[in-house]
Amino acid sequence: MAHRQITGLRGIVTGASGGIGEAIARQLVQAGARILMVARRGDRLEKIAAELNAKSVDAAFAIGQADFLAGDVTDPAVHGAAVARCQARFGGLDLLVNNAGVGSLARFEQSSPERMRQVMEVNFFAAVELTRAALPALHAGRQPIVVNVGSILSHRAIPHAGEYCASKFALRGFSESLRAELAPRGIDVLLVTPGSTETEFFDHALEKGKYPWRQPRGVSPDYVARRTIEAIRRGRHEVVIGTSGHFLVWANRLFPRVVDWVMGRYG
Repeated sequence: MAHRQITGLRGIVTGASGGIGEAIARQLVQAGARILMVARRGDRLEKIAAELNAKSVDAAFAIGQADFLAGDVTDPAVHGAAVARCQARFGGLDLLVNNAGVGSLARFEQSSPERMRQVMEVNFFAAVELTRAALPALHAGRQPIVVNVGSILSHRAIPHAGEYCASKFALRGFSESLRAELAPRGIDVLLVTPGSTETEFFDHALEKGKYPWRQPRGVSPDYVARRTIEAIRRGRHEVVIGTSGHFLVWANRLFPRVVDWVMGRYG
C-alpha cells in the first residue's frame, strides 16, 4: 500500500521519551498526525506533548496533536490502556510504532537468565503483545500499518551483544511472518533497520560491558525518523538506515566467512 497520508494519521509510538522514538513522534505530529506517546518517563512525555501542542496552536499551518501515557511497555495493562486511550482521544488507530528497546553488552557466559529474559521482554514480547492488543483497532483504521524498529544486528549478530541480537532477530522474523498474514487484510508491516545511531542507548544498557571495537559514528535520531516516515508514506516493507548498516548487510551477504573471521577476532 503506497502513498499513505501522514496528515490525520492516528498512532501510538512506544519508547517516545527519547532517541528514535521521540524523533519519530515529533516529526509525525509536525506532519499533521495525532500521536499517543508511551514510555516510562512520564515527566519527559508531558514536556514533549506540551511543546508539540503549543506549536499546534501557534502554527500558521496544520499540525497534529500529541498525547501521552506513562507506563512500562512490558505491562499488559499498558497495552490495552494505550489502544483505548488512542481510540478515545483520536477516534481510532491507524499506526503502531514498536520502538521501545533496551540493550546489554556482555559475554554470554557472564550473563544471567534473568537478563536475557528482560531484554526479550522489552525488545520482543512487548512489541508482539502490543501488536496483538492493537490489531482489532488497526483492522478498523485507515491505511493501517505496524512499524517495528529493529536493528542492523538482526541481519548480522556481533559478539558481546547476544541478548540484544537475539531479540532483534526474533523481531525481524515476527515482522516478516506478520506482514504475510496481514497483507490480505490491508495492514502493512514495516521493519526499520538502523545501523549505529547517536542515542542514549548505551547509557541505559542493562549491562555496560566494553564494546568489542570502536563504534562507527552514528546517524542522528532525526535522520532515522525522517527515513522511517518516508517509508511509512511509501508503504515500504523494510528500510535499512546508515552507511555502516548497509556495509555490514552486504559484507555478510557476499563474504560471510570473512565476516565470521573478523567477528571471531573480537570474541
